[in-house]
Amino acid sequence: MDLSARPADGADDRAEQAGIFFREGVAVSSRIPVLAIVGPTAVGKTSASIALAERIGAEVISVDSRQVYRYLDVGTDKISLSVRRRVIHHMIDVVDPDQVFSAADFTTGCSDAIDRILARGRVPLLAGGTPFFFEAFFKGMLSAELPKSEEIRRELEEFAREKGADALHSLLRSVDPTSAERLHVNDVRRVVRALEIHRLTGERVEDAWEKRVALGEPHRYDVLYLGIVKERRLLFERIDERVREQFSSGFVEEVAWLLENGYDERFPSMQGFGYKDIIEHLRGECSLEEAAESDARQTKAFSRRQMTWFRKFSPIIWYDTDDCTEDELIISMEREALRHLG
Repeated sequence: MDLSARPADGADDRAEQAGIFFREGVAVSSRIPVLAIVGPTAVGKTSASIALAERIGAEVISVDSRQVYRYLDVGTDKISLSVRRRVIHHMIDVVDPDQVFSAADFTTGCSDAIDRILARGRVPLLAGGTPFFFEAFFKGMLSAELPKSEEIRRELEEFAREKGADALHSLLRSVDPTSAERLHVNDVRRVVRALEIHRLTGERVEDAWEKRVALGEPHRYDVLYLGIVKERRLLFERIDERVREQFSSGFVEEVAWLLENGYDERFPSMQGFGYKDIIEHLRGECSLEEAAESDARQTKAFSRRQMTWFRKFSPIIWYDTDDCTEDELIISMEREALRHLG
């Protein structure tokens, strides 16, 4: 085959729109290559990202909606300062617990972090399990790009106060089951936003986003997804083990300190499983054992939602950690990463 041959008429324009140019007849992506490690909670993303970062000269960008909050350490399984001194991490300890941190905030911060990493001649490596943040960043799905209505939002918030979070979530499931599957019933703020978008556009959130992405500019990043999976029974055992470790390593004391400093369930940061459960325990509404069981149960349900979303997203190279050692996993990831980075 003649590699020096030019593309057919009109192909140049189509290639440019896709972020591709031709060098000596060979198609080359003009987008910036980045790496992403994805997978469900407790599958081993953190250890894999640290090991891979050390091998290829990368800095890690945390894609975790709870690790952005300062003081939420034990319950979010936050990476220790000693590890962060060894491998630079971004998007951790960004805001205080009484602040709202949106997908738009993550997208802005992540883009800035990538620019800083590239300026140092390092490799950007995103790692985490918050599907909404990955979606917002790599698909250009900023909620800010979609229509808003304060009136509709207030109406939906009033509905949630009167009827409850379950009723609000059921309403979303009736019009946008995909978003309902992704969003936890207690994540009232995002459920309201999804319903608001549906009321204004008549479309599911995913469809509304996709339509705007199709009309917009191609994304500047060329992402390679490396996914980690584990047999569900074994994953659930790891989740149980993690919850036990958290509850015996100062999780309750962490929540008590947060409450003493005015950070309670009014704030989104404190509404996640684990934190909300311990608040109920500290107020005498449930036993410590019941709080831990609730935390583990909700974490397992979330892990199922994570996998449902990731399997429908961009092509992902999946690694089943039941079939390989950690060293084999990292060596294979390194090989794919170096190929992608060129």
